[in-house]
Amino acid sequence: MKRFSIFAAICMFFGLQSISAQKIAVLNGPSSIPCAYIMEENQEYEFMNCASAQIELPKLIKGELDLGFLPPNLAAKVHTENKGALVCLGICGNGNIYLITKDENFSDMSQLQGKTVACAGQGATPEYVSKYILEKKGIKNVTLDFSTPNPQIVPSLLAGKFEYAIVPEPFASAAETKDSGIKRFSISSEFSKLNGGKDFPMTVLVANRKYASTHKKEIDAFLKIYENAVKRTVANPSAAAKLSEKHNLGLTAEIAEKAIPNCAFTWIPAKKSKAQIEILLKIFAQKIPDSKFYY
Repeated sequence: MKRFSIFAAICMFFGLQSISAQKIAVLNGPSSIPCAYIMEENQEYEFMNCASAQIELPKLIKGELDLGFLPPNLAAKVHTENKGALVCLGICGNGNIYLITKDENFSDMSQLQGKTVACAGQGATPEYVSKYILEKKGIKNVTLDFSTPNPQIVPSLLAGKFEYAIVPEPFASAAETKDSGIKRFSISSEFSKLNGGKDFPMTVLVANRKYASTHKKEIDAFLKIYENAVKRTVANPSAAAKLSEKHNLGLTAEIAEKAIPNCAFTWIPAKKSKAQIEILLKIFAQKIPDSKFYY
């Protein structure tokens, strides 16, 4: 679903070309929430709501979109395999993955030994980070079950099909909303204990390489606005949640408000994000991108 700015609409009406308007892709879900403030208040930007990274990526690579939000491992892979097509502007979301369960006696991941755990995101961050933690902690014979589609994991756990599940936000908050007996345990906290207090990145803001090389002033201006939007989102989850629902970002206000405090929104500029991103890429056994990946 595409949202065009009033500025762009006026330009189209008069047959003019919109030169300065940035075209920005957002992924439906928690990562898009801070952009709700920008959608509401900064009409000079054009936003495209994307259901998945697979919809967003081709347009970013071709330059049909200027900026977008992606998992860091995917952004780095595209940069490496497509002649530097994407540039990382910074980390906008850290780890927001949780183990959820109705087992009232559960208190430590070591209790997962020999258990089956439903896991969202096969081949993605939830799988790789969870396996990394289990291996480092010496927890063996844990089966990660990917047979259930992500949206159905929480209903399946509540129905008793699974006793444990590893899910990102907003699924953990949705589970708590539906059942007060749900307990959550932070995968990020477990990861940080193994990495000197460092969290893992979940989402980065990227730019089309050609656009980044010719529109530094415009990008820098947007980054200031975005950083402020992140701070406002964290400070006032209720207002951000209502705007998120208003702009059709894939979450109801109720779920968004509950999820925001657990989404680990942040802003870490590219030059300061390299070490954190590379920790995650090593877990993926992925090639480390060259320095040109970082804006």
